[in-house]
Amino acid sequence: MTATAHVDRPAARPVLAIYDAALRRAHSGRPAALTLRDDRGDDHGLDPAAWCRDATPGDDGLLARCAGPTLDVGCGPGRLTAALNRAGHPALGIDISAAAVQLARRRGATALRRDVFDPLPGHGRWRHLLLADGNIGIGGDPARLLRRCGDLLAPAGRLHAEVGAPGTRSWSGPASIRADHADHAGDAAHSAEFRWAAVAATDLSAHAAAAGLRILGFWTEANRWFTTLTRS
Repeated sequence: MTATAHVDRPAARPVLAIYDAALRRAHSGRPAALTLRDDRGDDHGLDPAAWCRDATPGDDGLLARCAGPTLDVGCGPGRLTAALNRAGHPALGIDISAAAVQLARRRGATALRRDVFDPLPGHGRWRHLLLADGNIGIGGDPARLLRRCGDLLAPAGRLHAEVGAPGTRSWSGPASIRADHADHAGDAAHSAEFRWAAVAATDLSAHAAAAGLRILGFWTEANRWFTTLTRS
């Protein structure tokens, strides 16, 4: 019998540990690419460096639609919140990532470390909510997330969400992320599973209806797709 060498895969790390480290690397100018693995094992590239910039192509339409008090859900390093604050609009970013909130505050954004499903300031009084950069996937249940966003809005408020292009796959289920740079041990870090989702524009109506929201329209900018919803 011949012995065969066996190399154990490094243990999965908490998703926030990998996400926080990637944001800090990106902010300092070091390589920080991430890969999201979806429920059927397909990989999707993520670019933390783009989230750390002052602006990303396609942001203008989102910002132009937020003329009053705005809650930026999953604000990341705070580029959208900070842009609204600079324009004189009252805006608050929330994120569960400590690194994201720290970086958002460093760039002048008003931000809190909160989960969107936790008690939040301004409940039922926000004129605008933002779900950008794939954040419609938060929690892995788009209808539940949209329902929560509707509860946070003022009666005539608007939710502006980024969605997938028509024809892309909508999904909901277990996901993980992987750091595509070597960590200090020389191995690419991968996360434990968490719940996430993606929603294509053509599949949004069922989630919106289940959440008691009405789609007002769609727009595209810089190859990104967006929608505005309001309470039914």
